Amino acid sequence: MSRSTTIIRTRAVTKHYRKGEVVTQALRGVTCEIRRGEFISVMGPSGSGKSTFFNVIGALSTPTAGRVLIDEVDVAQLSNDELAYVRCKKIGYVFQSYNLVTAMTALENVMTPMLFAGVIPDEARTRGMKLLGRVGLAEKWFHQPKQLSGGQQQRVAIARALANRPRILLCDELTANLDLQTGEAIIQLLVELNKQDGVTIICATHDYRMLDKSDRIFWIRDGVIDRIENRADLKISTGTIGGL
Repeated sequence: MSRSTTIIRTRAVTKHYRKGEVVTQALRGVTCEIRRGEFISVMGPSGSGKSTFFNVIGALSTPTAGRVLIDEVDVAQLSNDELAYVRCKKIGYVFQSYNLVTAMTALENVMTPMLFAGVIPDEARTRGMKLLGRVGLAEKWFHQPKQLSGGQQQRVAIARALANRPRILLCDELTANLDLQTGEAIIQLLVELNKQDGVTIICATHDYRMLDKSDRIFWIRDGVIDRIENRADLKISTGTIGGL
């Protein structure tokens, strides 16, 4: 794989957590590459290191050892200001709990990352409305999170994550709190962002519906990538996944 096609690379990444005398090894020498424009699902049981892997490749957590390169820049070597720039400009984050500001409207939530990045308010407002329209919520721009359903809050969170036109979208358990129909609609929205806009999508998930939309699946177990499978090699039928 040429470096020009690679957007994220990890090299022998380890991550330890210490609580008193107890050391928990969450990641144990993870090496992988993710191509630009891929749709990746990261699967694994609770406690496997899936969330830690998500946080490390998203520059939310610094590895104990090893290297994480985003666009060939080792994020562990960046200053706090440089890290803030990477998180603001290159990566969008969508969390299971939505993390919307409850006192703000949908539009204000979407505008916030743009204002933080120095976008003038009028431009941020215009772009925010376009993003809300993209996720089907233009008519809800003045609603606060408590006035929106779970699926609508998740759509606002996606619009906010896209505010600064990131090339990477990291999604943590995106459909876990949603009903079947709403979850399907959110997955389809991710597919459109991936195929139409070329956004690299990386989803930490337990939702097997994601597999059919993914280019590759990273299976994590006991702090290592147990295997990486191409979607074309998986035999998926109703209620079953071949080879699992």
